[in-house]
Amino acid sequence: MIITVIIPCLNEEKYISHCLNDILISDYNKSKMEILVVDGMSSDETREIVALYGKKYAYIKLLDNPDKIVPKAMNLAIKQATGEYIIRLDAHASYPKDYFSKLVKYHKELGAANVGGTILTDIRNKNIKSNAIKLILSHPFGVGNSDFRTGVTKIKEVDTVPFGCFHRSVFKQFGFYDERLVRNQDIELNKRIINGGGKIYLIPDVTCTYFARENFTDLAKNNFANGKWNILTAYFTKTFHSLSLRHFIPLLFILSLLVPSLLTIWIPIVGWIAPISLGSYLALVIIISLKLNSKETTLLYLVIGFLILHLSYGLGSLIGLFSVVKKYFKGIQ
Repeated sequence: MIITVIIPCLNEEKYISHCLNDILISDYNKSKMEILVVDGMSSDETREIVALYGKKYAYIKLLDNPDKIVPKAMNLAIKQATGEYIIRLDAHASYPKDYFSKLVKYHKELGAANVGGTILTDIRNKNIKSNAIKLILSHPFGVGNSDFRTGVTKIKEVDTVPFGCFHRSVFKQFGFYDERLVRNQDIELNKRIINGGGKIYLIPDVTCTYFARENFTDLAKNNFANGKWNILTAYFTKTFHSLSLRHFIPLLFILSLLVPSLLTIWIPIVGWIAPISLGSYLALVIIISLKLNSKETTLLYLVIGFLILHLSYGLGSLIGLFSVVKKYFKGIQ
């Protein structure tokens, strides 16, 4: 059974060779595999690294993605793929030897549209700051209650999975990735599959390790973009169904601070809502950070990390909301 492994990437010189090496040592028959690395015209050494692998292994191919965004990369590669199964990977992750064989096996057994496994969070370069980020992104208070992060004990039908395995017929039946979405394109596609009657399963004995951002600046940039694109995803798709309540909680927190502070000019009593909301949040952050604290990091970095994670995400959603309002008023003029 031929599989096509697709890896969208941009400036991943620190991670791409680790990802390709995981694939090379996998237990899947290499004569029945093609690997398409779709690069967004990287400015670092990513392209050179992939090209070297391609010279040595004919089934590794480098494709150009001048538009630089993931849905464009995925659609470009899917249309060129020869495999019966399409597996979407991320260069920022590590995969066990049996990752592909298990995904294909369960896909066949379950008659699924998409199957995937759970994610473990780690960092490659360990220090007290990056260890704090790892702990934060492994805790439900940091990443929410999504099953693929918190884990399951038995095969479960879910609304989305990361780095999943699709039968190529799925894209003919339900359509390709939405190229308007810089983020959330996997979530939106999976929701479209479910709405069309397809089944998506999370497999407990399939796992991979995702390598998180290792400093607070990159953490803030990534989560700001995630928050912003939650709002823009709802705007472009004209529905909130592709997202869950957890995606909007940071925005609600930001609004609980800003709106009462503005309204207190006219309604003084509502001014108490902001300090109560902030105080409750900080108390919860400190309690959870105390429980997570260890010799690997510090309480201060844990508290700062949670603040950066949630505030950057919420501010991103707020900017996204302003963008949507701006687009709306432009549209009615």
